Amino acid sequence: MKASNFAVPRALLSLLAFSSSATAFYLPGVAPTSYKPGDSVPLYVNNVKPVAAPGDSLIHSVTSYDYYYAPFHYCRPEGQPKRIAESLGSILFGDRILTSPFELDMAKNETCKSLCTSEYERSAAAWVNRRIAQGYNLNWIVDGLPAGQEFRDPITDTKFYSPGFLMGNLQDGQLVFYNHYDIIIDYHEVNGNPNELRVVGARVNPSSRKYSGDACGDVTGTIHLDEKSISTVKFSYGVYWKKSNTAWATRWDKYLHVFDPKIQWFFLVNTAVIDVFLVLTVTSILFRALKKDIARYNRLDQINLDDLSSTSVLDEGVQEDSGWKLVHGDVFRSPSHPLVLSVMLGSGVQLFVMFGFTIVLALMGFLSPSNRGSLGTITILSYTILSTLGGYTSARVYKSMGGEKWKTNILFTPLLVPGVVFSVFFVLNLFLWAKQSSGAVPFTTMLVIVGIWFVISVPLSFAGSWLGFKASMIQSPVKTNQIPRQIPFAPSYLRLLPTMLEVGILPFLAILVELYFILTSFWFNKIYYMFGFLFLCYTLMIVTSAAVTVLMVYHLLCAENYNWQWRAFLSSGMTAGYVFLTMLVYWLYNIKLGGLAGSVLYLGYSALISFLIFILTGSVGYFASWWFVRKIYSSIKVD
Repeated sequence: MKASNFAVPRALLSLLAFSSSATAFYLPGVAPTSYKPGDSVPLYVNNVKPVAAPGDSLIHSVTSYDYYYAPFHYCRPEGQPKRIAESLGSILFGDRILTSPFELDMAKNETCKSLCTSEYERSAAAWVNRRIAQGYNLNWIVDGLPAGQEFRDPITDTKFYSPGFLMGNLQDGQLVFYNHYDIIIDYHEVNGNPNELRVVGARVNPSSRKYSGDACGDVTGTIHLDEKSISTVKFSYGVYWKKSNTAWATRWDKYLHVFDPKIQWFFLVNTAVIDVFLVLTVTSILFRALKKDIARYNRLDQINLDDLSSTSVLDEGVQEDSGWKLVHGDVFRSPSHPLVLSVMLGSGVQLFVMFGFTIVLALMGFLSPSNRGSLGTITILSYTILSTLGGYTSARVYKSMGGEKWKTNILFTPLLVPGVVFSVFFVLNLFLWAKQSSGAVPFTTMLVIVGIWFVISVPLSFAGSWLGFKASMIQSPVKTNQIPRQIPFAPSYLRLLPTMLEVGILPFLAILVELYFILTSFWFNKIYYMFGFLFLCYTLMIVTSAAVTVLMVYHLLCAENYNWQWRAFLSSGMTAGYVFLTMLVYWLYNIKLGGLAGSVLYLGYSALISFLIFILTGSVGYFASWWFVRKIYSSIKVD
């Protein structure tokens, strides 16, 4: 596959090539299961969630339900369905895996088997028809693989499996309900051994069958759930086994499909080239100007005023000694609200390392889709363990700012940002509870999260804060004046709002394309796996945020405005504002939600994600500017 004709560095090509090959390479997560002919292969059911409504390809709901939610009237196994153990991340992402009444015997075909008969009263029929019109999908799991439907990409002419399948569809202007499922299982013989078989693919072809007598009898038409009377539905299924050459290690390749990959490669490579060019240009201009400034200031400091022959030379020297050097006595002055800023910076460093660590693990194959919920689990655990780093950073920054409320800083660091996230998450979860959605996090899981937070994260943060306050104070390269210098009137382009809009747009452009693919994968029930591209975009966003924020701070200091700390944080954090705006546009064009609950859930989760990006990018901009300011003021001679 050719990405484009641009001359891309060899390292970049290697990274992108690795991201493509990583789809078939999985490090330990789920061990393969071998079956003999006739062995029982478990089929588990997961949640029922919306994908795209028939006919308009829009998402009409964000609420998922348990497979055995009463109005569905799906067939249950004997006794009660049993829950399958799930990871913390799997539960948080809405997986609800249960046993099913389906019987699958390895390599044994079944043309039609009866399941059960269900009766749909008028209210249940109306409710199910509404779900069909909204494009709800059934999600099954066979030997760890999602059971899906086979599609062909019209652009690349390749076949792929899309996880899940519709519970009904629109035919001839009427909603039909699928009550028969043809289950096609691909299996592979290990080393040609017919007694060692492994499942390498699972798909379902649902259909609507109205039986004249018992299930699997004569078919007289399709099933339409009547909303004015009781509808009787007979469920059935068939099982078909197909021998495949696909090895177990590459069985997920059928599910990992990118629509029109050339467009993604083109936009990503072009975005990378443009961003790298911008960063190099900014860096070149910045350091060239700084080199002249530093040389001029140091030369002026060496002038012996007693030897000046004319006042014109003195006037020239005084005139040259202007700009960012004039604020050397105020540039390291403590900003307003240092406590809040230091706490956010501590959380920002924690998020920065957590995201980078998680993406690298995913890139290496540790977080493969075969290990359900591993991404969410690793994210939570890594953030918890990194609390020590967050507490240490917050304490050292606060101490360097001359903060005196050290007890408040120690307490707020593990509570402020996680508290905001948990509070919003809890409120949104109340809406899911009210809708009886399977996506609602159980109360016991909430207690586990709170336990991890207060039993592990908070003590680790306290330990990090203690180490930070015990460490020596970071000394400024220049002394701070007792009386603050008056800040002159700034030009319009250096005011707060314009600088935020200017600085935030470039890092956002670095992740724009990948953000679209992530949103599509999340809302349309697709598997996201392009972690190589995500790593590249994440790196570009960090580098771009640092470069453009440093450039903004340089111009701010040249305008004799020394209040750069909050300006750097807010301007770089504005990337999150553009992310939230993109989510709003995506909502308008791809998601059509009816009702208050769906809109609140979408906007709430979008705001939550944007808030975390704000903390992350704001911290990157601050620390890049902090390094820059210390570097330039330690390079000049100050009386």
